[in-house]
Amino acid sequence: MAYFISIANEKGGVAKTTSTISLGAALVETGLEVLVVDLDGQANLSLALGAETSKDQPSIANVLLESASARSVVRETGIPRLALIPSSAEMSLAERFLPVRQGFETTLLKAFRNVSWPYDFIIFDCPPLLGAVTQNALTASDLLIMPTQAEFFSINALRNMMGMVRRVRMQGNPRLTYRLLLTMFDRRNRIHRTMSEQLRATFGSGVLETVIETDTKLRESPITGLPIIYHAPKSRSALQYRALAQEILSYVKETTTQPS
Repeated sequence: MAYFISIANEKGGVAKTTSTISLGAALVETGLEVLVVDLDGQANLSLALGAETSKDQPSIANVLLESASARSVVRETGIPRLALIPSSAEMSLAERFLPVRQGFETTLLKAFRNVSWPYDFIIFDCPPLLGAVTQNALTASDLLIMPTQAEFFSINALRNMMGMVRRVRMQGNPRLTYRLLLTMFDRRNRIHRTMSEQLRATFGSGVLETVIETDTKLRESPITGLPIIYHAPKSRSALQYRALAQEILSYVKETTTQPS
């Protein structure tokens, strides 16, 4: 069975999409099959992987709004074993119309969990909004990864994220766990170091050991249409996202292996 991960934070600009594509590619590099799902109407993940995002093209919006089969909107990318369900501007309608439906928060769950997927991991790239779409993603997920900068506004946004985690757990997905991922980290910055220490003191093992530091190569990769693993395979950020993939794999193995 596929393992479902949501990458979300109410705060924008914290490397959610970058982490989705980079983690997906790093998992693929280990020989796994991965599907990334673009849930953001800005469609940055889709654009980064070279997908067309016009309203005439099938997208995740068709699944959420028209009950289209999730399988029917999957597209191959230029990277072997990495598939994509793209987004489109129609996703703005999802936030308006999903909440009027009874049981709307399980729309993604039903569309994805009732399918026999050939993928080891399915990763949802969520919009920077704690609305109906993000709630759907968390309801369908096993693990939430929250990218966050070691800065005040980014960390402050975690309060609302944690509130949503509690609501989702109470309202239908008690299995949901979370991990914080420090991104865009500058070890030379005293505030970053101090905030990082405070986060680890507060959340303990809820903070991933892997830290993604600032790296100009990471900013270049979307322009090339390639994840950092392929654009600059020896760069610092490529090595760190590989380390993240290994940490996630260890976590999944530890939490899904049943005692004999």
